[in-house]
Amino acid sequence: GRVVRENKGASLIDLGDGVVCLEFHTKMNTLDEDIKNMLRESVEEVETKDWRGMVIGNEGADFSVGANISGGLDAGGFSAIERGVKEMQDALMAVRFCSKPVVTAPFGRTLGGGCEVSMAGARTAAAAETYMGLVEVGVGLIPGAGGCKEIVRRIISPPMQMPNADPLPFLQQALQTIATAKVSTSAAEARLSGFLNPGDEVVMNRDLQIGEAKRIVLDLAEAGYSVPARGQNCYAAGRDALAALRAGLYVMQQGGYMSEYDLHVSGKVAYVLTGGELSSGQWVDEQYFLDLEREVFVSLCGEPKTLERIKHMLTTGKPLRN
Repeated sequence: GRVVRENKGASLIDLGDGVVCLEFHTKMNTLDEDIKNMLRESVEEVETKDWRGMVIGNEGADFSVGANISGGLDAGGFSAIERGVKEMQDALMAVRFCSKPVVTAPFGRTLGGGCEVSMAGARTAAAAETYMGLVEVGVGLIPGAGGCKEIVRRIISPPMQMPNADPLPFLQQALQTIATAKVSTSAAEARLSGFLNPGDEVVMNRDLQIGEAKRIVLDLAEAGYSVPARGQNCYAAGRDALAALRAGLYVMQQGGYMSEYDLHVSGKVAYVLTGGELSSGQWVDEQYFLDLEREVFVSLCGEPKTLERIKHMLTTGKPLRN
């Protein structure tokens, strides 16, 4: 198809019938400045011109293995990291609240920031062989571009709409998903972790995936697409739930299932998932969780053991359990 916009890391391609496709083409489709900028530009293009919607997908070996961590750290201290994370959060919120439907098409490894991009769509058309996971704790970080917020919105918030519901089992599930850096072995398993929604589709044949995603965009547009409501749609369970999660983590660490630093990072995940030190459970907006997520992410970037983990991952390709 015709190239509508492009830069070094990504292109916006015309798929015909008024649908564009945002394609990443960095090494291993890692997310960098170029992709972040093109995410923003693509939403702007789709909203201001006559397009019906957008697919986010590509023909690489993997949808995206996540953020380019080597590029992220030497880039000028905390304020630069904070700004970079905020820009990525904003870019994905623009995708999520785009006035026209955006359908993501993950396949292969869809990790970290790649998983966060995938979850930002109105719908997902996942290949059957999609390995999804929020793997940031492996390098001593937490999901920072909406991964924590989306898991709260998808796993914890729906059951909490029932009277007298107990958030703890759902929080434990969410914490386990993120704190163990669990990667699904298939799209079906990704659904159980909340990486796919009940209404998302699984495409058996990878060759048909972009076409299928395009069809869903057109179906959504045809039906009169309505943007998700902005409001207090995320449940923050507060400090009692946080204390319970921390107690559980401590037992695991004492049992030898995680290092002391794993306990530290997992405790930070628990802090974000429960909405921090709130005195009681309450409904908050998505931005509340994004701000918490960003604050914790940036603080972890200053921890020596996180920096050791990142260096080790960059040099050996394997996580360091320090």
